[in-house]
Amino acid sequence: MIFQPTRLASMLAIALTFGAVQAPAYANAGDKGDVTVELIELLVQTGVLKKEQADALLKRAQANALAKTTPPAADLGAALAQPGDVRVPYISPTVRKQIQQEVKAEMMEQARAENWAQPNTFPDWVSRITVEGDMRVRSESRLFDSRNSNEIIDFAAFNGKGPTATVVGNQQNPFDLPYLNTRQDRRNLWRYRARLGVKAAISDDWSAGVRLASGSDKSPVSTTDGLGDGMSKKQLWLDQAYIAYQPAKWASLAAGRAANPFLSTDTLFSEDLQFDGLSAKLSHDIGGGPVSVFGNFGAFALDYAKTPWSTETSSEGKSENKWLFGAQLGGKWKPNNEHTLTGALAYYSFQNIAGQRSSPCTLYSKSDVCDSDWSKPAFMQKGNTLFLLRNIQQWSTDPSKWNEWQYVGLASRFNLLDVNLSWDARLFDDMGLRVDGNYIRNLAYDKDDMIRRAGGLANIATNVAGSQSSGATDIESGPNAWMLQAAFGRGLKLENAKDWRVFAGYKYIQPDALPDGYNDSGFHLGGTNAKGYFLGASYSFVKNVYGQFSWSSSKEVYGAPQSIDMLRFDLNARF
Repeated sequence: MIFQPTRLASMLAIALTFGAVQAPAYANAGDKGDVTVELIELLVQTGVLKKEQADALLKRAQANALAKTTPPAADLGAALAQPGDVRVPYISPTVRKQIQQEVKAEMMEQARAENWAQPNTFPDWVSRITVEGDMRVRSESRLFDSRNSNEIIDFAAFNGKGPTATVVGNQQNPFDLPYLNTRQDRRNLWRYRARLGVKAAISDDWSAGVRLASGSDKSPVSTTDGLGDGMSKKQLWLDQAYIAYQPAKWASLAAGRAANPFLSTDTLFSEDLQFDGLSAKLSHDIGGGPVSVFGNFGAFALDYAKTPWSTETSSEGKSENKWLFGAQLGGKWKPNNEHTLTGALAYYSFQNIAGQRSSPCTLYSKSDVCDSDWSKPAFMQKGNTLFLLRNIQQWSTDPSKWNEWQYVGLASRFNLLDVNLSWDARLFDDMGLRVDGNYIRNLAYDKDDMIRRAGGLANIATNVAGSQSSGATDIESGPNAWMLQAAFGRGLKLENAKDWRVFAGYKYIQPDALPDGYNDSGFHLGGTNAKGYFLGASYSFVKNVYGQFSWSSSKEVYGAPQSIDMLRFDLNARF
């Protein structure tokens, strides 16, 4: 460490001079209590000098004192003085003590300013930064029933590469349609997830955070990517970026891209889903007793959509913003240290995400647009009832020249009631039991409204009842979803070595109970129109390193057969 020339250096030089050059014969340099010794010891303790350097300085001081030893008589000292000797006035013990205190005070002030007052400490800004992350390596097998339908269209790809040609030359065009893999097993897929975040405490009330995560694409519900691919490098995405403000212990606000502020399960919101917007979390203990209440609120941007440039109108379409507004109230009852009951009731309003049938539009090529193209979902998985967005008018009377390029949109609106209950119990020998229940109902579900929005039952693309001969006769869907699961073990959060847990549960999700784009991407490979069970076991090898086995088996609620089994082996580490 380099020190600036301050009074510290000057006083140190004076003190060394007094202690070594002017020391009388009856005071040997290096004795305990000598100012030189005390200063050198102080410099060693604060890390300014190494012990070897201090020993060398003491030996020099002792040698100088012995070489210049004189009797206490002043006249004899004067008689023995030689040309070139420097005579220093005697400094009393009181003055020497004052100098020592001033040197020590200035040294400590400089040490605090330069952050070397204590060994193994860091600058102040370092203590306000927290780095955390986690890593997961997974072996995954996707097993499909051979009796599954092989004609299930992948409508996420239909929109993603779209518009897709559904009619060519007045003929249905099945060859350009993307289909889901429903029969071919995918075994031993090696996959990984990596997340690294930094949190900064800006002040007592303000903080900020940034987190990077892996991922194969922009999917909001998964940060998992595949290994292999020719040993190619993998991608990183900005997973979180937020500023938080906590004006009181019971209130916190967040702005940006942050974690889910609501108490929910992955039946509705994936564990990997982050929320873009503003949120507030409030809590209050009632009278210091066993009951506490909380509230969570938020407004989140889902999409800023617009129809692209239209040659027909010579302009771009107007902006159409899509939002999620959420409010949740809940409570916690803890009658003793062994039991905790938590409940929450939430309402979520998804604004402007339902599709809109376009005005009559004429298409001459794939690049032409219609005025409701903006209403296609920004992201979807599978399961929701969909309809054809474009009301296409043919430009030619010759059927052989008819072509249709289409997008699909959501037929239902979504205003959700979400009920969550959980019971935590601490049993015998540090064993724990947790039971969770979740019920979701789409209060905006209305079959007649969906048919009107689509411009007729003939434009509904999924979840329809009927046959090729009779055509579509009804919509097969529903507004309800529920989940029940239980976990048992020692240390259910797997925080310490040898913690373990086993778990099992069941899910039932009707097609339009919730938007299919935001829930867990693992169960039934994501989305809605699914029911089935899941189970597994976990074991912590050491603190923060654990393995997990899980199995799920699911099938469709309505429609064409689609059974999917999922087997996973995970190795997880967090830091």
